[in-house]
Amino acid sequence: MNWSAKIITHRGEKRIAVFFDRNEELIAVIKAIKGSKWSQTMRVWHLPDHDEHREMFGLPLLIDSLPSEEGARSLENFRRWLRSKRYSDSTIKTYMEAAKSFLVFFKHKPSNTISNDDVILYNNDYILKNQLSASYQNQIVSAIKLYFTTVQDRKVEIESIHRPKREKVLPNVLSKEEVKLILESQHNIKHKAMLCLIYSCGLRRSELLHLKLDDINSKRNIVIIRQAKGKKDRIAPLSSKVLELLRVYYKGYKPKVWLFEGQVKGQQYSEQSLQTVFKQAVYKAGITKPATLHWLRHSYATHLLESGTDLRYIQELLGHSRSKTTEIYTHVSTHSLQQIKSPFDDL
Repeated sequence: MNWSAKIITHRGEKRIAVFFDRNEELIAVIKAIKGSKWSQTMRVWHLPDHDEHREMFGLPLLIDSLPSEEGARSLENFRRWLRSKRYSDSTIKTYMEAAKSFLVFFKHKPSNTISNDDVILYNNDYILKNQLSASYQNQIVSAIKLYFTTVQDRKVEIESIHRPKREKVLPNVLSKEEVKLILESQHNIKHKAMLCLIYSCGLRRSELLHLKLDDINSKRNIVIIRQAKGKKDRIAPLSSKVLELLRVYYKGYKPKVWLFEGQVKGQQYSEQSLQTVFKQAVYKAGITKPATLHWLRHSYATHLLESGTDLRYIQELLGHSRSKTTEIYTHVSTHSLQQIKSPFDDL
């Protein structure tokens, strides 16, 4: 995204101002962020000053000082432990930042004296006070629990650390007509191939970008998704129409290593660029919903369910470990609901 951000004071409150040339696509993205506002006097969009938003724009986190010496040593031990468990680089980064913010909050207290009551204090005086989301809090809890498994001399009872009550949020789904408009709005063959492959196989963003040339098996009409979330391999059926599209794309671009590469041969296409491609396609399609790339995956699962595909197969195709994760799509599928006649029609 072509934007920049800085911390401002607006009506006595710290806010994050976002600067960009007028662009309906970017405005839609900003509007979708909870707490976003337009300042008529300053002529700028601004957001609540939270760590989640700071991280989004690459700004220093609210808790950006260093923990105590003892805390820094235990953090490094934590990093080594995560690596030995073969967590992904992105997961290690997330957990390290979360553990660091927790230790900085208690920087004047030795790690081995921190108790479960301190965890509750942190949730109230940092997470809730700064109005951070339940999902962010859940991420913090995961990091704290893992961190304290590496601290031998501790007062914290890991099993007793509670998670926030899970929000019952339905996945966002586009109709088949809307998906078609988005995919057909892209005339760049490379961009179109990326979006079509995501929808046709229900891929996560990182899964698409980690595909290599030999992961497309044209003889068996399958896509091999290697070491996806949870370090799991899986396969997905490859649409014959998408295969033809990929062949046209390959002839035009000749990628060397990755299926989709950036401007430099052999280098992976960036996540940020892929997000921009999708946002441009949504804007060109005339869709005003605050759609994100992940909506294509949600839509794929829901459309499969509505066409009669067994939920167990959808679970396998999406790479879900638990059936309950896949069952959420039954709540957004309209196929069965459309068969129900409203009593209003009989009045």
